[in-house]
Amino acid sequence: MNRFFKQIIITTTTTTTTKPLTSPFHLKSHKLFSSIPSLTPQDLTFLQNPTTPKPSNFSSDAISIAKAIDSTPNNTQWEETQRVLRNYREKLDVGLVSNVLKIVKNRELGVKFFIWAGRQVGYTHGAAVYHAVIEMVGGGDRRVPEGVLREIREGDDGDEVLGELMNVLVRKCCRNGKWGLALEELGRLKDFGYKASRATYNVLVRVFLEADRVDSARLVYDEMVGNDVRMDEGVLGCFVYRLCKSGEWRDALELIEKEEVEVNAELWMKMIMGLSEASLFDEAMEFLGRMRCGSCIPNVDTYQVLVRECLRKGRLGMCKRILGMMMAEGCYPDRHMFSSIVHGFCKAGEFSYAYKFLKKMEGYGRRLGYVVYNIMIGGICGRKELPTSDEFELAEKVYGEMLDAGILLNKINISNFVRCLCGAEKFEKAYKVIQEMMSKGFVPDATTYSNVIEILCNSSRIEKAFLLFEDMRRNRVVPDVYIYSILIDALCKAGLIEQAQKLFTAMIEGGCSPNVVTYTSLIHAYLKARKLGDADKLFERMLSQNCIPNIVTYTALIDGHCKGGNIDKACQIYERMMGNVSVPHVDMYFGQNNSGTNEPNVFTYGALIDGLCKSQKVSEARDLLEAMLTNGCEPNRIVYDALIDGFCKEGKLDEAQEVFTKMSSRGYSLGEHTYGSLIDRMFKDKRLDLALKFVSKMLESSCAPNVVIYTEMIDGLCKVQKTEEAYKLLLLMDEKGCRPNVVSYTALIDGFGKAGKVDRCLELFKEMGEKGCVPNYITYRVLINHCCSAGLLDDAYNLLEEMKQMYWPLHAASYQKVIDGFSREFLISNGLLDAIGEKDSVPLVPTYRILIDSLTKAGRLETALQLYKEIASSSQKCIAGSTCSLLIKSLCLASKVEEGFDIFADNLKRGGTCELDVFFHLILGLTKLGRWDEALQLSHSICYMVCSPFFLLCRVKALPAIY
Repeated sequence: MNRFFKQIIITTTTTTTTKPLTSPFHLKSHKLFSSIPSLTPQDLTFLQNPTTPKPSNFSSDAISIAKAIDSTPNNTQWEETQRVLRNYREKLDVGLVSNVLKIVKNRELGVKFFIWAGRQVGYTHGAAVYHAVIEMVGGGDRRVPEGVLREIREGDDGDEVLGELMNVLVRKCCRNGKWGLALEELGRLKDFGYKASRATYNVLVRVFLEADRVDSARLVYDEMVGNDVRMDEGVLGCFVYRLCKSGEWRDALELIEKEEVEVNAELWMKMIMGLSEASLFDEAMEFLGRMRCGSCIPNVDTYQVLVRECLRKGRLGMCKRILGMMMAEGCYPDRHMFSSIVHGFCKAGEFSYAYKFLKKMEGYGRRLGYVVYNIMIGGICGRKELPTSDEFELAEKVYGEMLDAGILLNKINISNFVRCLCGAEKFEKAYKVIQEMMSKGFVPDATTYSNVIEILCNSSRIEKAFLLFEDMRRNRVVPDVYIYSILIDALCKAGLIEQAQKLFTAMIEGGCSPNVVTYTSLIHAYLKARKLGDADKLFERMLSQNCIPNIVTYTALIDGHCKGGNIDKACQIYERMMGNVSVPHVDMYFGQNNSGTNEPNVFTYGALIDGLCKSQKVSEARDLLEAMLTNGCEPNRIVYDALIDGFCKEGKLDEAQEVFTKMSSRGYSLGEHTYGSLIDRMFKDKRLDLALKFVSKMLESSCAPNVVIYTEMIDGLCKVQKTEEAYKLLLLMDEKGCRPNVVSYTALIDGFGKAGKVDRCLELFKEMGEKGCVPNYITYRVLINHCCSAGLLDDAYNLLEEMKQMYWPLHAASYQKVIDGFSREFLISNGLLDAIGEKDSVPLVPTYRILIDSLTKAGRLETALQLYKEIASSSQKCIAGSTCSLLIKSLCLASKVEEGFDIFADNLKRGGTCELDVFFHLILGLTKLGRWDEALQLSHSICYMVCSPFFLLCRVKALPAIY
C-alpha cells in the first residue's frame, strides 16, 4: 500500500463503539402498551434477507436472469448459464444489469454476471451498476474480498472496469462515513496500479473536511496537486470555510489563488461564514468590505450568515451595524431570520430595539405574524423575574397591537402575560385578557386555567381566582386535583378554613379524589387554628382512602402543632419519625407504618426548631440542631436564623454567638434577620461596642441594614439615653435611602420623652407627618403620655382630638394590626400589653385614662368629665377604678356631687369597683351642700356593707338601693 496513505490512515482512523439505544421510558409498564403481545422468532423472519428487495419491484427480464444465475448448480456449469444469458444480450442496459445484481443471491455468480455483461458489445457499465455490485459484495461498510477484485481484473477490459469500480468503492465508503476504510481501499487501488479519479479525490477531501480533519484534507489535496487534479467548486468552498473557521483565512485566500478560481459570491459567503463562526467578526467585516469593493455584491444570504452568528455569539452591537448596512442596500431578512433577530434581542433583554426593528420591518411591508408577537411578549413576560415597569408597558403595547391584528397568544404566553399583570396588580386586566383570548377563539384547557388560578392565589386575589374557576366550569373544562388543591391551599392560608372544607367536599362530590397535597393543606390549616379534632378526623379519612402521608405531610403536622401551641405533640411526632415506637398519643398519624420510615428533612427540623424557640425552649432547639447534624441533614440558613433569634429573645447572647460561629464555619452568611436579632440583643444588653462591630461587619459583607435593624438601633440608643445619636441615625437612615417607618419615629419620640425632652417629641411628631409617615395609635399614646407627664395638657388634649378624627379602631381584632412591628419590651414599657391581651378591649380607654387623670390633677374637671362621658359612651367595659375614684373625689371637693354620683353609679353598672374613701368624699360633698339626710342614708349603707364578709374580702360594691 502506498506509504503516503498509510500515514493518513494512522493519523485519522479512530475507534468507535456503538452503544445500544436505550429508551428513557419502560413501555411495557405503561398502560397503553400492556396489551401488546411479546416478540417471537417468527416476527423476525423478514430480517433473513434484509437487502433483497421484493421481486415484484423489478422487470420480468431481471427476475428471469436472476433465477437463471441462482439456479446454476455449481460454478463449473457457468458455461450453461451463459447460453441462457445470451438470449438477453440485446436487452442489456445499465438499469437491467443493476436490477439483476440487486436480486441475485449467489455473490460469486453475481460477480461472474457483472464480468460477462461488461464484455458484451454495445453495453458499458454505468455508475448504478458499480454501486449495485459493490452493494452485493458488501463493499462500502467492510473491506471487499481480494479475490473478487482480482477476478474482475482478469476479465476482458478488466483493468478499466476494476479501476472505475474501485473509485466508486472509495467514494461509497466516504459517503457511508467510513473514511478510514475509504483510505484502505484507495491504497489497494494504487497497489493495483490505478489512479484515483477527480471525483474520488474531491469526495475524499470533502469527507475529511466534514469530519473536521483539515490536516488530512491538506495531505489529500497535495496529492491532487501532484497528479494535476483540480478541486470542484463546491469542495473548494467547503475547504475555505473550514480554513476560515479555524482562523487560517490567509491559507484560504492562497488556496483560491492556487486553484486559479475567480472568487464569486458563494466563496465569499463561505469564508465569511467560517470567520463568523470562529467569532472573528472584524475579519469577517473586512472580507465583506473586500467583497463589496470587488465585482460581487453581498446578497441577503451573505448578510444573514453574519447576522445569525452575531446573534448566536451575543455580538448585538455588530448585529445592529450589519442590519443597518443590509437594509440600506435593500436586503431584508427572510421570515425565519426576522423571527430569529427579534428573539435574539429579546433574549438579551433589548426589548426596545426588538420592538423598533419589528416596526421598521412592518414599514417595509413585512407582515407581523403569530410567531413574532409571541416572541416579543414571551421574551418580556417569560422570564422568572417580573419585568420592569417600562418593559411591561411595552408588552401591553405589543399585546394591544396583536389584539387589533386578530392574532392570539399561545397558551404559555397567556399564562406568562397574566402572571405579569397580576405582579403589576392589574388583576382586572388579567381577567379581561383571558376573556379576550377566548373571544378570539382560544380554548383554555385545565393547564391554562390552573396556571392563572395559581398566579391569582399567590397574589392573594382569591375572589378573582374563584371567578375564573366558575368560568372554567361554565366552559365545561373539568377541574383537576391540582386546581382544587391550589384553591383549597389559598383559602387555608387566608384563614378561610370553613370555605376550604366546603370546596373539599364539593371536590369529592364532583368525582375528583384529593391527593396528599390537598389533605396536607387542610390538615395544616386546622392545626394552626387549634382545631385538633377536625385535623385528626381529616387525617383518619386520608388514611382510609389509601392516601399515604409523605414527609411534607409530617412536616406540616409538626409545623401546625407548633403554630397551634401544641409543641409537645410536635415533638412526639418527630420522635416517632425517628423510629421511637414507644411514643404515646401519635399512633394515628402513622397507621400501619409503625416504624415511622419518613425521615425528617431540613424543613421538618426547621419547623420544629422554630416552634421550640418560640415556646422558649431554646436549649432543646439547640440539641435538635446537633441531632440534625448527626443524622447527616445539613441545616439551612433559616434553621440557624431561628435558633439565633430564639437565643437573642431569651437574652442568651453568648449562646447566640456560638450558633453564629457554627453557622459561619459551615459557609453560611448572615442575613438581615440574623443581624437584626443579634444587634437588637446587644443594644438591650447595653453592649454598644459589640453592636457597632456587628454593624460594621454587616456593612463589610454588603448587607445593608433594613428599616427593622435601623429601628432596633434607634430604640437601643434611646434606652441608654443617647437620644441625639439616635436622631442622627434616623437622619442617616433616611439619607441612605431607607425610609423610617412609624415604629422608627415612635421609638425615638418615646426616647426623647423619657429623657424629658417633650418639645423634641412634638417637633419629631410634626416632622414625621411632613415626611409622609402616618402616626398610629401607639405613637399617639406614647406622645400623649409624655405630654401629660410634662404638664402639657392642652397639647395632649389636641393630640387626643386628632387621634379620634383619624378613626382609630375600637376593637382588639383591628388593634392587633396597629401594633405590628413594635417589640414586646417596648409595649410593656408603655403599659400597652394589657390592652393588647384583653378580648374586645377598647385601646382608646388607656389613653383617655391618662389624660383624664392628668386633667383631674390639674383641676380641669369640666374637660376631664367631658372625656369620661365620651369614652363611657363608646365602651361597655368599666374604666379603671383609680381613674373613677380620683375624678369622683375631685368633683366632690369642687361641690359637684351630682356629677360624682353619676360617675359612681355608671361605674358600678359596668361592674367596676371604688375605694372606701370615695364614699367618704361623697358624704363630705353632700354635707357641704347641706344635704344631711342623703349623707346619713349613705353612711347607713356604708355601715351595712362594712359589716358584710364580702366587703371585708374584696372591694366595696354599692347596692342598687343606693341609687
